[in-house]
Amino acid sequence: MELDLNVTFGPIAPFMNDPFIEEVWINSPERVFIARNGRSELTNLLLTPDEVRNIVERALMWSGRRLDLSHPFVDARLPDGSRLHVAIPEITAAHWAVNIRKHLMKNLSVNDLVNRTVMSQEIGTALTYSVKAGLNILVCGGTQAGKTTVLNALAGAIPRSERVITIEEVFELTPQLPDVVQMQTRSANLQGEGEIPLRRLIKESLRMRPSRIIVGEVREAEALDLLIALNSGLPGMGTLHANSPRDAIIKLQTLPLLAGENISHKFIAPTVASAIDLIVHATLDSSGVRRVNEVAAVTGRYENDRAEIEMLWKWDGAQYIRGVGALPHPEKFAAIGEPLSSWWHS
Repeated sequence: MELDLNVTFGPIAPFMNDPFIEEVWINSPERVFIARNGRSELTNLLLTPDEVRNIVERALMWSGRRLDLSHPFVDARLPDGSRLHVAIPEITAAHWAVNIRKHLMKNLSVNDLVNRTVMSQEIGTALTYSVKAGLNILVCGGTQAGKTTVLNALAGAIPRSERVITIEEVFELTPQLPDVVQMQTRSANLQGEGEIPLRRLIKESLRMRPSRIIVGEVREAEALDLLIALNSGLPGMGTLHANSPRDAIIKLQTLPLLAGENISHKFIAPTVASAIDLIVHATLDSSGVRRVNEVAAVTGRYENDRAEIEMLWKWDGAQYIRGVGALPHPEKFAAIGEPLSSWWHS
């Protein structure tokens, strides 16, 4: 059974049907906003509190997730790929806060992103070969910067012979591969039992004979489990909220400390240095343009308990500037028949 946008979303259905609108959010029944081309707009739509509740209740019927006073947040994926987030009072001051993020750039390839000027052809080629070679790639950026879109495109370059396990809080990734298992977290029930966090899913994924794992977003202590998995020789990718590749490294070295007091920087720094190969930084600028702003390589070295990175490319506002860094693990590119000497120009 398919999602009927008109039935489910009622008065906001025209926004959901508009292919140019990226997101719809409701701050109060009288303040309904949309995002178009990366910019927000206040609409002239006026709702009633009952209409807002009805929209949420109809949408949640598809997710199997609950929203009540004991669980005042909900994060759910709808059948059309949209992502629904709702918060209710007393968490919010007076009104239900509703966000519906549409996925307009589904199943785009790296070449599609190149054609849309999200990245240059040179960067697209390097990232495609890096994925095929099994390098570990972290995509970072702010909210709505296009991290998931870039990660989805990179996943499209994974060899079709590989078995891929995706791990997310809410299903968003759509890898077009023949051998894929997708897993998402589960909230606790009314008795406070049955929660399945990302850490558990990462551990379980390692028992499922993966060729590669993809973590939708690293937020907390699961960073430790991901690093350990990647450091054991299993290729993988993931996303992280960070303002730059350097900030991403700092955050990736901080989050594992949440796993327990026995985890120290002296353990994390060399682990990050050896587990992550490339960091792709995506941005959304003030004009609404999404772009890969920087690509950096993790050198494998660390100093003063900090993994070192080198810039490969950076957008200067008009063009990409090449940095002094080099792609790591040349032997992996040679193994897939794409030796760096045949296409990489330092």
